[in-house]
Amino acid sequence: MGKKDRELDAAVKELAKADTVAFGGVGIAGTLLPATEAYRHVERALDEHPAEARKKVDWLLKHGSPAGKAYAASLLDRVDAEAGRAAWSRLRDHDDEFTTFSGCVMGRATLGEYAAERLAGH
Repeated sequence: MGKKDRELDAAVKELAKADTVAFGGVGIAGTLLPATEAYRHVERALDEHPAEARKKVDWLLKHGSPAGKAYAASLLDRVDAEAGRAAWSRLRDHDDEFTTFSGCVMGRATLGEYAAERLAGH
């Protein structure tokens, strides 16, 4: 197993246990959360070696925490809009909650609410 494989596995494991969804810096200092950094790593991996990374994202969609599943669906949405839409549709019925961040604004959402918003184009 090469260094890139280990780094991808570590990033997917970080996303699998995530309890917060944030795509940019959070708080006044704009700190990047470990999950955000992991998301960006997987995002790059999807560009660099899509077949391998896609398998990891599919695994994350099935086995991740609620926030991890949201990250997985977002990643799928980015590389395959149809697969992303299908993932969000499957997640609509989930009522597990997680924390969201948009800049300094912290919120809570259920996976179902979050998925419905993504399907509505927000």
